[in-house]
Amino acid sequence: MFVDHLTLADFRSYSHVELELAAGVTTFVGANGQGKTNLVEAVEYLSTLSSHRVASDVPLVRAGAERAVVRTRVRAGADDDRALVLELEITPGRANKARLNRSPLRSPRELVGALRTVVFSPEDLAVVKGDPAERRRFIDSLVVGRWPRLAGVKADYERVLRQRNTLLKSLSGRSRAMAEAAGTLEVWDDSLVRLGAELVHARMQSLADLAPFCAQWYADIAPTNNVATARYQTAVLPAEREPDVPGRDQLAEAMAAELRRRRGDELQRGLTLVGPHRDDVVLSLGELPARGYASHGESWSYALSLRLGAAALLRSEDVQPVLILDDVFAELDATRRQRLAAGVGEAEQVLVTAAVAEDVPAELDGHRFRVGGGEVVAA
Repeated sequence: MFVDHLTLADFRSYSHVELELAAGVTTFVGANGQGKTNLVEAVEYLSTLSSHRVASDVPLVRAGAERAVVRTRVRAGADDDRALVLELEITPGRANKARLNRSPLRSPRELVGALRTVVFSPEDLAVVKGDPAERRRFIDSLVVGRWPRLAGVKADYERVLRQRNTLLKSLSGRSRAMAEAAGTLEVWDDSLVRLGAELVHARMQSLADLAPFCAQWYADIAPTNNVATARYQTAVLPAEREPDVPGRDQLAEAMAAELRRRRGDELQRGLTLVGPHRDDVVLSLGELPARGYASHGESWSYALSLRLGAAALLRSEDVQPVLILDDVFAELDATRRQRLAAGVGEAEQVLVTAAVAEDVPAELDGHRFRVGGGEVVAA
């Protein structure tokens, strides 16, 4: 699949822009702060309902405007003229509205899956070097890319988690209230376990399926002989366990048992201490964890391998994601630039942003736009 038309209205820095795109490589070149990343961010947002840059919708709407509109036409393939028109109206503080082929949808969530993307940006270095939340965000993006309905499971889990935390906080230190609210807490426990087990199972399965692709890409990209491995870490299962992915029922039983064991701690702290929101993905190079031990170059290579591995996994399942490379070439040395350029050739569409055109390897020559002064002009 690929995007062949993009329309923005009051999105980020743009009052209005219309772009005709094509399969293959398209590069947006412009100085920092001119809006080139805003263009690919809009494509990402329609794909995932999230941005790799911000956690809130507020910055997505142009200053002074009440709402923003993002619309794309997505072609099924270079040899397939079937197309879908995806549209999202973003209104901070209110429910966003979505349309598919001009018809209103009940929820923006119904757009997820119509367009698949894999985004690599400078922020991805945090997946390797940063906190567990960054690695959870990465694996969840892959989970939703493979199984779009899991976006709903994740959203429902987060809703249950918020409500359970509110209840725990209200019970903290109140012994009489604890006894009265025990039944209510068990209801939230059941929902947390059911949704959490499904999310953890999908994460563990995706990590297991991703591992060989990631290891191969690291071997191709990095000028070292270290082997890249990844392991899912959760408190509900022993650290030393069978390599097979546990079933949902086994995960649910283990999570429920851990919730019972930690009940006193949770009531004391007023916080949910068990579940996928507490898990991590341990990334290693050879015998050592990448976080804290990998060099800057090795960390970049690992981050690249994770994203390229994710794209390769999706392609192996007959999904052609749009690959977005946002301002990454300036961060890479010449060797890694060339190896990245060689590695993205199989993607049906690649969207690249760069401050300096010469940073983009010649292998990625294709369509080019210059971005500046609020305008996007074909070069």
